[in-house]
Amino acid sequence: MTQRDVFNSNLARAARALVGISTWYIADETGIDRKKIRKFERGIISLPEKQQQAIKEVLIEHGALFLPDSEAGGYGVRLKFASDKTRQIDRWESEGGHPAEDDV
Repeated sequence: MTQRDVFNSNLARAARALVGISTWYIADETGIDRKKIRKFERGIISLPEKQQQAIKEVLIEHGALFLPDSEAGGYGVRLKFASDKTRQIDRWESEGGHPAEDDV
């Protein structure tokens, strides 16, 4: 089965909304100008592959899971963790702890 990884402006915008982070946050984490991130998300400009990868990495770190384009179905983005795991992780982080790898 053929699979192709996809990352584009629509997926970036959708993933950011899913994980609940701002363009300000992504700009701080990546060093990319916030206006450029917003223009990229709206499809107005294209960013270099290195900058796209930096944005994608921040989104993945915050729980976005990018689905490849394949014969089984189209590409997309979803949350990495089920809602019960997300609540558990939020609780651990608010208590100052970090989940063990086996807990996630």
